[in-house]
Amino acid sequence: MGSSVVVPGEVIGRQPPEDSAGLFATTPDNSATSTDHTGAELVLSNPLRFVGAATRRISHGIDLDEIVLGLCRATVPTFSDAVLVYLRDPLPVGDEQPVGPVVLRLRRTERSAEADHANGRSTPSRGVDPPRHLLGEGCSELVEVRPTAPLADVLRNVGPVFGASPQEQSALEAMLGRETPFPCGRRAILAPLRGRRRVIGAAVFLRTLDRHAFEEDDLLVAAQLVNQAALGIDKAVLYGREAYIADELQRTMLPDSLPQPTGVRLASRYLPAAETARVGGDWYDAIPLPGSRVALVVGDVMGHSMTSAAIMGQLRTTAQTLAQLDLPPAEVLHHLDEQAQRLGSDRMATCLYAVYDPVSHRITIANAGHPPPVLLHPNGRAEVLRIRAGAPIGVGGVDFEAVELDAPAGATLLLYTDGLVESRLRAVWTGIEQLRERLATIAQLTGLDQPPPLEALCDDVLDMLGPGDRDDDIALLAARFDGIAPSDVAYWFLDPEETAPGRARRFARRALTRWGLEELSDSLELLVSELVTNAVRYAERPVTLRLLRTDVLRCEVGDDSPQLPRQRQAWNRDEAGRGLYVVNRLARRWGATRLSSGKVVWFELPLSIETAATPDHLDAEGATGPS
Repeated sequence: MGSSVVVPGEVIGRQPPEDSAGLFATTPDNSATSTDHTGAELVLSNPLRFVGAATRRISHGIDLDEIVLGLCRATVPTFSDAVLVYLRDPLPVGDEQPVGPVVLRLRRTERSAEADHANGRSTPSRGVDPPRHLLGEGCSELVEVRPTAPLADVLRNVGPVFGASPQEQSALEAMLGRETPFPCGRRAILAPLRGRRRVIGAAVFLRTLDRHAFEEDDLLVAAQLVNQAALGIDKAVLYGREAYIADELQRTMLPDSLPQPTGVRLASRYLPAAETARVGGDWYDAIPLPGSRVALVVGDVMGHSMTSAAIMGQLRTTAQTLAQLDLPPAEVLHHLDEQAQRLGSDRMATCLYAVYDPVSHRITIANAGHPPPVLLHPNGRAEVLRIRAGAPIGVGGVDFEAVELDAPAGATLLLYTDGLVESRLRAVWTGIEQLRERLATIAQLTGLDQPPPLEALCDDVLDMLGPGDRDDDIALLAARFDGIAPSDVAYWFLDPEETAPGRARRFARRALTRWGLEELSDSLELLVSELVTNAVRYAERPVTLRLLRTDVLRCEVGDDSPQLPRQRQAWNRDEAGRGLYVVNRLARRWGATRLSSGKVVWFELPLSIETAATPDHLDAEGATGPS
């Protein structure tokens, strides 16, 4: 009667036992379907067929464990009753030269099912064939290969050897352990695993007395199997190193954490296209800007390669630099387009750049060929913002337009890349409409009295992806607009004249009185006076003074001079140069930002004197510059 056969890489129906397809006839628990080792006899009669099927099974593995498992399953019970696979610890990568002694670590053992179910046999002495259940048990987990030891000589051999000679038996004893019985003579094969440049491990094949001993041709079979496994292990180690580098590159190209700007809450997600394509060109960013504003950026570079990730990193860095110059969104995209052209003629990317102002509750958006954002209104209505897409970055010679929209408090803006809405099974606009409906459904489930939590919202949005919807990597950035109430903002224009510092102190005192923060009056008036005095000295147009009350008290002084102030060490006889030192000592944080129309110098004070602490940008002496 025929038996059901499984051959790696092939599907074979019920075959007669005498067919060579029975080489891998096993049950699901890896036991042989025949107790008289028909598979082993077929190895003798048709070794080429066995080697071909076994190497296909080994080569199917991608990672290290799959390749080692393929070697074990391909040889047990067909070729041997047990197999032990040792690999160097650590495994060298590429041209890397190992340091220190050579150490082999047991990676995997495999025994036939009959050996696992055997019982009732006593442990034999050295040189006597052990029972099946002792094969591979009690072996050494770690083996140090000393340069002058017999094991080192065997591993330096070109191919596998039997455990027949005293030197070979000593080598087997080093790997299997002194207290572990093992077959003698031609019932054990020790095969070095030789990679492209060096020995990376060894495999031990064992047979018991109730089947044929190994023959000379079996050494050739073992050599073919271990060579295939060694090459696969080499590739797996290199792939693992490349995957690690890819993960690190992708991680460094994306923000470690999002900032916490005033008036807006942020959440983000990034998903690679698949486990085998870890590097992509998608990115997101949130960049704090002067005036408590924040820039929201999401982009997508064409391709899934290290080059795409490198281009993405350069464009992200360029966008951060342009944002710090406080350029309008359309200007930022224009300069990104020029940068992409300098990087190469085929460097294409899409990008959406938005600037949110929590004081005016407005957002300005410019788009370069990117999918439109979706705005979830406080009443639960989800709207796809119809913004002119424009041409992608890198095309050149294209104008970008910006649109300014209302951003009411409680609304949520969702920026994303096309991997979220487009796949082989779904058109991009179909996916965008599904995303809009998904956001509306989430809002209805959470209720109109409160918006859905941002982190949960991101997870719920990603849950809309089906099994066939992960053709591209996905970047997702969600922004919840809280805004700053008009009652928490005070704004003045000051003419650049000698009386400006005094007027600024009076305005600041009145604002603190209105907010019930009179205890901060002394510190605020002193610092405001210092900054306004510096601004008046260089300004030609009116100086701006703005106070913002949020979780801290923030003061911003702007003028039309592009020169940024720098803290310096004032000598005893100097009459000036101590203003920024005072700001540095009293303020919680402070800094200066260059704008297209000049600059803004700002500082922050805690709302309560009791919560004031040493400024977080100071060292032990408090003598460092701005952060």
